[in-house]
Amino acid sequence: MLFGTFVLAIIRFIILLIYFIGVNTVLFLIYLTRPFHRNNVYLAGQTYSIMAKIVGVKVELRVSDKVKPDENYVFIANHQNSYDLITICKAALPGVVTIGKKSLKWIPLFGLIYWLSANIMIDRKNTGNARNTLDDTLDKMNEKKLSIWFFPEGTRSNGRGLLRFKTGAFRLALAAGKSIVPVCASEMHNKVRFNRWDNGTVIIQVMEPVDLPDGMNAKVLASHFHSIVAAKIAELNAEVEQLDNAKSI
Repeated sequence: MLFGTFVLAIIRFIILLIYFIGVNTVLFLIYLTRPFHRNNVYLAGQTYSIMAKIVGVKVELRVSDKVKPDENYVFIANHQNSYDLITICKAALPGVVTIGKKSLKWIPLFGLIYWLSANIMIDRKNTGNARNTLDDTLDKMNEKKLSIWFFPEGTRSNGRGLLRFKTGAFRLALAAGKSIVPVCASEMHNKVRFNRWDNGTVIIQVMEPVDLPDGMNAKVLASHFHSIVAAKIAELNAEVEQLDNAKSI
């Protein structure tokens, strides 16, 4: 039994590695023919999410029908761990680009893909430059009718629960006058084991757009939306627990 689970983990790792290298190569070639296309992030999210099946995770994506394809928004999502690449990134809709660390561009191949996807890179060590980048982001958002995806926690939570939200996403939403769309994924911490066939379900909810309440500054908005996201995650976690319990009966 132990030998069988060990073999499963090895085979799964090899398949995952081959797929990751292969899909990044294909994406790179596609992006060379259409660099900075507004749907490049959407394409990457769809192809990366296939890896969830390889690791035995079922991703259930729910998108509110009030999210309109001809509108652009500020998306905020919880950032749990490295598996976000194959789970919550599936929720990146057409016309979405992300805000990411400038250091990502140095990751071999993936960094080039991230850059060619029209994602916006900021230097978090340089506060003044980051603010200028947010101003540039507003221009690009309006010019190309892009939606901007933030992980407002600023880093992976890695099992620490939903971390405090930084204000960048909310400053942009205020400046742009755009609604905010919370994207919430159920708990992923310690959920995936390569030596286990079924690693359960992750539910991702793209909630309906929320208009900015009057009289709130970016700091207050960050706290307000933190409460909204935390409540939805708790709801999704309870639903996933029921699903897992039903399987074990």
